[in-house]
Amino acid sequence: MIRLYRSTGTACEDAVLEPAGLVIGPDVLWIDLVNPTREEDAAVEKALGVAVPTREEMQELEASSRVYRENGATYLTADIIVRGDEEIPGVEPVTFVLTPGPLITVRYVEPKPFALLLDKLQREPGLCGSGPDLFLHLMEVVVDRASDILSKTVTRVEAIANHVFSGGKTVGFEKLITKLGRAQIANARIEQSLAGLTRVFAFVAIDERIDSGEARAHLRSLSRDVESLTAHNQSVAASINFQLSAALGLINIEQSSIIKIFSVAAVAFLPPTLIASIYGMNFDHMPELHWMGGYPLALAAMVISAILPLLWFRHKGWL
Repeated sequence: MIRLYRSTGTACEDAVLEPAGLVIGPDVLWIDLVNPTREEDAAVEKALGVAVPTREEMQELEASSRVYRENGATYLTADIIVRGDEEIPGVEPVTFVLTPGPLITVRYVEPKPFALLLDKLQREPGLCGSGPDLFLHLMEVVVDRASDILSKTVTRVEAIANHVFSGGKTVGFEKLITKLGRAQIANARIEQSLAGLTRVFAFVAIDERIDSGEARAHLRSLSRDVESLTAHNQSVAASINFQLSAALGLINIEQSSIIKIFSVAAVAFLPPTLIASIYGMNFDHMPELHWMGGYPLALAAMVISAILPLLWFRHKGWL
């Protein structure tokens, strides 16, 4: 789908166009390619004289394939967070192309920042200035969205921490470790997105299309925001790792306590078992077999032999 955003002088109006006979006028500020077909890519390439990257090219990880200049256009590919309201968000590549004319975006997903920007443009029509201006406003929404997702991750991690260190007897470590694993995945994907944005901002800082003082100040502000979020995200990662280590340590302590109980029980019942084994033997020449008090004495010996080790363990502080 090819969606165009034109400037009316006071606002942006959008239209969905067919690739056949596509003409890009000077009033077009933004071309948004959503799940474009090869025909739609070719129509935009012919109208603007710039190459549109394929989905396979967008997914390449080399820095030289993600930020570069070609034929007077600047190509910037960043991993944008999608499904940010879910416990495990995803990341998908989105390409931004700064041309001498309109901004071009190529995407195969529906990241929420795009919808948020459109709502913002409706509330503030004056933001429709130029392609580079729309790029900066879109990046601002992307950064804000990453911040919101990070805040949700922080809230989940704090809730897990409160549960881990609650001191209760039924903590449920298996579920907690699963939640920590999901939080770690979300944290890693936020880190991946922020790293891509850092690379994009560093590359576009020297682009001649970001020429006004206001635009450069806006870009510096976005760069500082990403740096701050990256540092915060790293602290969250450290917290997740600490809680995971703490949970595993508490599991070991709990297991050691269980083994301790079995060890104490085994030691406590060993002497009575020995006594019962001796008097369970069927030899004719065992004088105790004919005693009237043999049976109660054997029982008393077993009880005493079980109590004495327990008293000794308590005296030593092992219980």
